[in-house]
Amino acid sequence: MKTQPITPADVDFADPNTPASPLFGDVYHARAGALPQAQHVFIAGNGLPARWRGRERFVILETGFGLGNNFLATWAAWREDAQRSERLVFISVEKHPLRRADLERAHAGSPLPALARALVDAWPPLTPGAHVLDFDGGRVRLLLALGDARDWLKELVAEVDAFYLDGFSPAKNPELWDAYLLKLLARLAARDATAATWSRTPGVLDGLRAAGFEVEKAPGFASKGRMTRARFAPRHAMQKPAGRVPLAPGAREAIVVGAGLAGAACAHALMRQGLRCTLVDARPGPAQASSGNPAGLFHATVHPGDGTHARFSRASALLTAARLRELALPGVQPGLLRLETARDVAAMRALIQAQQLPEDFVQALDATQAGARSGLPLQQPAWFYPAGGALPPARYVDALLDGAATIFGRGVAGLRFAAGHWQVLDAAGELIAAAPALVLAGGHEGFGLLPGFAPPLVRQRGQLTHLPEPGPHMPIAGGGYAISDSAQGLWCGATSDDEDFEPALRARDQTDNIAQWRSLSNRLAPDDAAAPPLAGRVAWRLLAPDRLPLIGGLPDPAYVGRTDQPRLIPRRPGLAVCTAFGSRGIGFAALAGEIVAALLTGAPCPVEASLLDAVDPARYATGASPPAKPISPILPD
Repeated sequence: MKTQPITPADVDFADPNTPASPLFGDVYHARAGALPQAQHVFIAGNGLPARWRGRERFVILETGFGLGNNFLATWAAWREDAQRSERLVFISVEKHPLRRADLERAHAGSPLPALARALVDAWPPLTPGAHVLDFDGGRVRLLLALGDARDWLKELVAEVDAFYLDGFSPAKNPELWDAYLLKLLARLAARDATAATWSRTPGVLDGLRAAGFEVEKAPGFASKGRMTRARFAPRHAMQKPAGRVPLAPGAREAIVVGAGLAGAACAHALMRQGLRCTLVDARPGPAQASSGNPAGLFHATVHPGDGTHARFSRASALLTAARLRELALPGVQPGLLRLETARDVAAMRALIQAQQLPEDFVQALDATQAGARSGLPLQQPAWFYPAGGALPPARYVDALLDGAATIFGRGVAGLRFAAGHWQVLDAAGELIAAAPALVLAGGHEGFGLLPGFAPPLVRQRGQLTHLPEPGPHMPIAGGGYAISDSAQGLWCGATSDDEDFEPALRARDQTDNIAQWRSLSNRLAPDDAAAPPLAGRVAWRLLAPDRLPLIGGLPDPAYVGRTDQPRLIPRRPGLAVCTAFGSRGIGFAALAGEIVAALLTGAPCPVEASLLDAVDPARYATGASPPAKPISPILPD
């Protein structure tokens, strides 16, 4: 999906009872009240709360988030219903979202003060893409899709139970009501989906009918005599692409192989979907391999074309920051500086302006400003990412694993699928665990269990160095990286060596890391300084040729048919992989886990379809991916 810069809404608060949009020349809600309108038109108009009762998950899609009153009213109704669904997912598309300050002003006198406060506190930086906002321990999710609805309705991966059609009036915002957009609803509609809107214009009624809805008029709200209700009843059922069919629908248990960042994040996301998770790892505890590094970075990136890597990096970093706030994880160092070598600060600021990126996402600092933040005599400008930072990965893993069952010290040597369950076996062929859903998140070790699928992955050795000297005031990257250690030192590095499996620390690699740190910091060691003792850690990264992770289901080896698009390829039932994070394990983990959970259970996906295709393991079954040397033989860590 080609993204467009996000232009925030300007709100006219001159009449506090009816905030208005100068851009569209229309009010955000009726004078009789936003919440009563939401309750009458959208909640009751879609047969709620009765329709969500007894459901595992209920999904709502809204065209136009506006001030957020429909979401707040629905959340409140869900909370008040003792027979509510286990989970509520509210997807809302918004081209012109409110700035945080305006959102707070709009809800200053809200009759739902606690919910409104939670929404304001969770409000994300206004960047293109989908933003995951979780409430009530993850049982309520707002998936806020910022951008044009005409693009998003083609890109959402979801099955929707109820539609709230709530843009500005058709006369003033016709693109949100025309036949083209309404027809896109059919692609997302569940079998028994409903729709409701306050509008009753002939064009809207005809558009809904053409999309496969049966339409009726109903008593309207306040001064509107009539409104529209609809039920999805198409003549022909639409078929999902084979690669979009849920991998393990209805599963209540899952096994995750690998207890590093990827496995822990998958377990955390699956538990949020109501599954009981068991993690299996050959090592004696969690985060013992690459995820056992003492410190690591997470941050987004800015690219002129806002391509696939930038979009995935941004979505990952923002969700990671939100998850860390929710977990209240100690030891997080907030904020990150990434030095820029190709542009001056004016060009950096021009790029930010062109993409209309907000300050709470990224800032361009000159060398003096960057030096003041870092405490280093920097000579280069830097990107400052307020939502980036550094943390000890093992501590993050421990927090994500809270509530999961674990089996350590037993390596998985074989897999067997029988009677709808995946069985994981040890070297003696003994059963370790069995469940309908299985996630392979143990890096390179998982692919030896799957003959017939051999993506061209590469293992890369990395050596990290610890120095007994003061580090930067905040994490810094660019031609290497440096993170201060609370024990009066710093970690810096790291080397990158393909097909190198030397587990011991090497003096030459430490020399390279120190030289890189001196260059990064512009801080020279004293002439009489002795060489520091050899100290650090060695670990291995797993990378794909396109430097994007592998997240999703694996191709059915018996399939013969079209393979030009990953989404067309059917998958092995109940099986997913989550791996190849490279050096981005901390940043990628949370989003990757949510994608895996969505693909297994059928929950709405937290990224758009084109981004899902980009990380799909089946991209290496299409013949369109770049070649690379095969993965090297597995040697002990």
